[in-house]
Amino acid sequence: MDVDGAPFDIGGGHFLDVRRPNVNEFLFQFMPEDEWNLFSRKTTLHVNGNVIGQPIEANIWQMRLEDQVDYLKSIAIAGCNLDEPMPTRFVDWIYWKLGKRIADDYMIPYNKKMFGKNLNKLGTYWLEKLPNVSFEETLLSCLTKKAYGKDPGHTQFYYPKKSGYGELWLRMAEAIKDRVQYNSTVKSINFENHTVTTSGGNVYKSDFIITTIPWMEFSELSGMPDDIKDGINELEYSSIQTKYYPERLNTDSQWVYFPDLKLPYHRILVRHNFAPNSKGYWTETNCERINEKDESQYFSYTNKYAYPLNTITKPVIMKKLLTWCREHDVYGLGRWGEHSHYNSDVTVDLAMRLSEELIDR
Repeated sequence: MDVDGAPFDIGGGHFLDVRRPNVNEFLFQFMPEDEWNLFSRKTTLHVNGNVIGQPIEANIWQMRLEDQVDYLKSIAIAGCNLDEPMPTRFVDWIYWKLGKRIADDYMIPYNKKMFGKNLNKLGTYWLEKLPNVSFEETLLSCLTKKAYGKDPGHTQFYYPKKSGYGELWLRMAEAIKDRVQYNSTVKSINFENHTVTTSGGNVYKSDFIITTIPWMEFSELSGMPDDIKDGINELEYSSIQTKYYPERLNTDSQWVYFPDLKLPYHRILVRHNFAPNSKGYWTETNCERINEKDESQYFSYTNKYAYPLNTITKPVIMKKLLTWCREHDVYGLGRWGEHSHYNSDVTVDLAMRLSEELIDR
């Protein structure tokens, strides 16, 4: 939607990654490549008075010299660098992997702000994607004054020249409008007769059913075993408020991260650095941390389903759920159908693979 004359992403800062050429080639059929700007992503974070690049572990060299020394000492005695056994609890794992200073100053407070206070309900199975933080590489980085290791994800991205990211999906919807039933909410799935029912009472039958909505949104899942339904009730998610501010910030970053627990929001997106002819920025705040005393009249939006939480029990629950559903020709797909924190390009890739699978059947 447009706010103050320019796009505002009510779901957070979404964009088109460049890492999946097959996905981009498919999407450019609906919105040609010449309608996009290509950006080199610039992301910064504020930690202990330092403003450095993100991720923190690759950019300690940008800190004040005395802070570099403290962080290096902390990394040197991190558990993973001393060959200590890997912990199973989330908080312990962060200290083991990154060291006490990065854990205390950034990772623990930031994750509390984003996912909630009780971090030990989260598993560690999804953290292996964090880069290896070796003392030697970090020391070399500080001595040579440059980042080490592989580039982080989303190093480059596309954003529309004349609209918001949602324009892409509006174009796609227009292209298939004759096959879409609008203004209807699916409320139930019947696995026995292979139908879905909307809130208006309309019933649709199909050989295959693909769902992309949160599983807990279904009021009825007829024929599904009770133990699988109980698992759905254990799935957790976080809700996010996005809020617009018209001030122009003196930064060339598109994303800025804030672990400071005194600030309610965990990051801001600087709109004028990626959306042409715009001003201002918007904040993202976990709804548990919204300041009710903030009486500003600027536009805000609450996104109930923002991030699926990687709780300890989630892998077992989702494997059981998705396996059973597939056996009944029902497929969970995408961030909410699979309850995984996928970006849009990953979801499109998964959808393309699933379509090929079903066509071949």
